[in-house]
Amino acid sequence: MMNVVEREANLKDFLLQKYYDSSNNLPSWVITSCVIILTLSVLISQYVPTVPKFVADLRILGYQLNKFGFCLMAVILFYLVRTSLGFLFFQSIGDGKKWTVFYFTAAKFYFVLSFLLIILCVMHYYFPVDRNEMFLYYLFFFSFVFIFKVFFYLFHKNKILPAKWYYKFLYICTLQIAPLLLLWKLLFF
Repeated sequence: MMNVVEREANLKDFLLQKYYDSSNNLPSWVITSCVIILTLSVLISQYVPTVPKFVADLRILGYQLNKFGFCLMAVILFYLVRTSLGFLFFQSIGDGKKWTVFYFTAAKFYFVLSFLLIILCVMHYYFPVDRNEMFLYYLFFFSFVFIFKVFFYLFHKNKILPAKWYYKFLYICTLQIAPLLLLWKLLFF
């Protein structure tokens, strides 16, 4: 991505790039989202207790989903729904032009997060760690990332969230917290 899409930009240039000086924002965001979806699915698939019966009963061409496939489909659905609702949210409040700045800024955040998830995946699968103990660390890590992301969105210099406080509150509750709770319930209950 850095060589082709970002025209041989280094990491510092990519992360400090201004919106008006950037190009290929949508492909960068899509590639970063795909990496996040894959690494997150790989990491959490080992902790999913079972594949729900309604998913296990689905057979396409004789194949059924295992835990990784179930996590991958759930996380893809999570991101597609949240992204679609986010787009509709920005359009409905009249801030449609902020949507491109929003996904430009979010791509930077998720790019850094993808590196951290890759490190966690390598540590999880290639080093002898107690998986039960690591689950608590993962919960703390993802809680910290979630809280940091909310503050990152609130206080970023690009002003990616709407100007009015009640729209910010609505965005955080309905498009950050509620989908995450729904994904948690789908995967772990």
